[in-house]
Amino acid sequence: MTSPDQSHAATAPPENIAPMAEPDRPAPVAPGIIEVFPVMPQHWPIVPGRLERPWMEAYPQRHAYRCLPLNMANTTGWEILCPVGLTAEWNGGPLSTDITIIPDDPDFPIEHLASGHFAWGIMTFHVSYLFRTAPGWRLWVMGPPNWPKDGIYPLQGLVETDWLPFPFTMNWHFTRAHHKVRFEQFEPIAFVTLMHDAAIEEAQPQLRYMVEEPALLRQYEGWRESRTNFNDRLNQRDEATIKAGWQRHYFVGERADDPSVKSVNHVNRRRLKPLARMEPATGKAGKSQGAKGAPSGKAGAIRPRGGGGGGKKRR
Repeated sequence: MTSPDQSHAATAPPENIAPMAEPDRPAPVAPGIIEVFPVMPQHWPIVPGRLERPWMEAYPQRHAYRCLPLNMANTTGWEILCPVGLTAEWNGGPLSTDITIIPDDPDFPIEHLASGHFAWGIMTFHVSYLFRTAPGWRLWVMGPPNWPKDGIYPLQGLVETDWLPFPFTMNWHFTRAHHKVRFEQFEPIAFVTLMHDAAIEEAQPQLRYMVEEPALLRQYEGWRESRTNFNDRLNQRDEATIKAGWQRHYFVGERADDPSVKSVNHVNRRRLKPLARMEPATGKAGKSQGAKGAPSGKAGAIRPRGGGGGGKKRR
């Protein structure tokens, strides 16, 4: 769940940036651009989604990284990072004061970052930016994909950032009372990705049977036979099959029944651009921005606890 947040006035630009003449209405955002405006003097780091997940790193032989859909979901968006480590707890009550949030740094103004604003066991992060997107494009706001967290669940929202003139909040719902939840410094508190959602209302799901599409049926049966044979050989401890370890057809974008046929649209690695300062005079992107001490902004550059090796190319 995300909610519009009007609790913070937009901050003035730094002294070396002259304010622009106020037009009747803001100019629309160009396609392919996400405009990001700070609304608080302290704004939290934004970086491309990382590949690594602690549980994936801990998986035997890191086998979870062989699931390409997981990898793509992890990296198809941008993370908004927690600027300070904190511990949160809900006592089970209905009031906002029934949620306590204690930052590791006692001098950190935690009320600018998180609160029990919506009460009823919901912890609210105040996203320190106003986002704008091109007409028809919205932001899907959620917790980091495939990052389970014990005792709390990230709510999701689809935000109309193509017109919204104020920021939204990111909300997490406690699932257990009297359980301390940790957010480490630079752990994602929100994950945003683009969605062009107008066409979805025109989409018509259709029930069909594969006998009506003989070519598709042959491809499916070829995949099923290949998978069954591979698993049988694996169960029989076939040396070559054990050495191969797994079938890579989907990962490399080829058909199981005919590996020579490759998907022309296949992607097995996502590389999103980091947040960059746009120079008003030129309209060109300048240097990437980041808070002091924050990670570099490159996908995979941030290592979760126990992580490692996520930057290596996987086949």
